[in-house]
Amino acid sequence: MPDAAHDSTPRDDAIRLLARREYSRRELTTRLAAKGHDSETLEACLDLLVEQGLQCDARFAESFVRSRIARGQGPLKIHAELGQRGIDRDGIERAFDECQRDSGVDWLALAAEVLAKRFTGPGETPRERARRERFLASRGFDFEQVRHAMQHAWSA
Repeated sequence: MPDAAHDSTPRDDAIRLLARREYSRRELTTRLAAKGHDSETLEACLDLLVEQGLQCDARFAESFVRSRIARGQGPLKIHAELGQRGIDRDGIERAFDECQRDSGVDWLALAAEVLAKRFTGPGETPRERARRERFLASRGFDFEQVRHAMQHAWSA
């Protein structure tokens, strides 16, 4: 009995993936190559998907930024993750600009909200405060956002 996975075309596999969520072109290329599709066929298939509007790096980037903001991640981490997924610097900036226009995200307020949700107070010792600062930094918030959050997270 033939294996159905080996009988599928790159387009079939790509459509199956894109039906679940948006993917960047680089992510699709990696996943489809792992399924054994050759690079020439892959590139032609992905070009066609882009022409048909089924795959779009800009749409992926905007969706990615919104989802990461909803998870409480900061701009530095989101920016780095988009770069790892093959989105160029201009595409990243456009996605951030679009998200800012749509939802008007306030990074300072988001950092304070994330911190207050995770910790009950600013900490009594320098070590505890440093732990909170590291937490925010690991979430992708910059120094100014961390400093603001440490001052305003628990003031209600």
